[in-house]
Amino acid sequence: MSIWGKIIGSAAGFALGGPIGALLGGLAGHAVDTLAGGLPGAPREAAGREQTRRVAFTVGVIVLGAKMAKADGTVTRDEIKAFREVFHVPESEVGQVARIFDRAKEDAAGFEPYAAQIRAVMGDDRTVLEELLDGLFHIAKADAVVHQAELDFLIAVARIFGFSDTEFAAIRAAHLGPDRGDPYTVLGVTRDLDEAALKAAYRKLVREHHPDMLVAKGMPEEFIQIATERLAKINAAWEQVKKERGIA
Repeated sequence: MSIWGKIIGSAAGFALGGPIGALLGGLAGHAVDTLAGGLPGAPREAAGREQTRRVAFTVGVIVLGAKMAKADGTVTRDEIKAFREVFHVPESEVGQVARIFDRAKEDAAGFEPYAAQIRAVMGDDRTVLEELLDGLFHIAKADAVVHQAELDFLIAVARIFGFSDTEFAAIRAAHLGPDRGDPYTVLGVTRDLDEAALKAAYRKLVREHHPDMLVAKGMPEEFIQIATERLAKINAAWEQVKKERGIA
C-alpha cells in the first residue's frame, strides 16, 4: 500500500503522539494519547518503527509544505502544484492529503512543534531532513521568487532540524542552480581543499543522497524525486569544480 493510504487512521500515526498524532487523530475523529509509544526511546518492533518514521516524515512534509506556502501570506496555485510535483500524490489519495494540507495552511504559525517532532523521530538521519528542506525550497520557488518570509521560515526549520548556518548556506546554494550557486558551497567544502579531499567529500555526498540509501533510512519511496534532484545538483556542482581545476 502507498504511504498515503496509511496516514489517517494509521496506528503508527496515533503512536507518534505530539502534534502529528493529534492532527491525525483530529482528522480521523479519534482521541489520541499524546504520551503513546512514538516518543524517542520507546520500545517498538522494527517494522512498526519504520512505518512510524515514514508516517511522521510524510505528515511533516504536508504540514510544513502547507505552512511554507502560507509563509508569504498567500497560498498560490503554483505552490500547490509544486507540492504535488515533488511529493507524488495519487489521485485516489488527493482528498485525504488535502484535508491535512488545508488544516495546516490556515496560517503559517505553529510550525515549530511539527518540525521539532520530525527531528525527534528522525534522530541522526540528517540527510533525510535535508531532503525535506529541499522539498520546501521547491515549494518556495514555485512562484518564481523566494520571499523573505519564506526564507525566514526555511532558516527557522533548518535550525530546529539541527543544521548550522553554514550547512543551511550549502542547501540554499544548491537551489540557486549550478550557474549562479558557488559549487564549493553546494558541496559543503572550501576552496583550499586538495584534489583528494574534494573527491572524498563528493563521494560521501553521493553515498548519503543516493535514493536507495534514503529509502533504507525511512524516506518514503513516493518522495524519491527529491533525492534524485538533490543528487543532480551535487553532480552538477562537482562537474563545475572539475572543470575549474582540470580534474579528470
